[in-house]
Amino acid sequence: MPSVSKKQQMAMAIAEHDPSKLDAKNKGLLAMTHKQLHDFAHTKRKGLPEKAPSRKDRWKKALAKK
Repeated sequence: MPSVSKKQQMAMAIAEHDPSKLDAKNKGLLAMTHKQLHDFAHTKRKGLPEKAPSRKDRWKKALAKK
């Protein structure tokens, strides 16, 4: 599964390579397998936004497609 933002991609890379540098709020990432972290951290999609869209924005976009 690919990352949806640059910040998510960066957090996954930190969790994969140096878990001691993770913030306390992101310690849940350590429950993921190494392969899952790797897949998220090495997303090759261009144009990832800095921040993931909010749930509200995703719903608006989904409803607009119908």
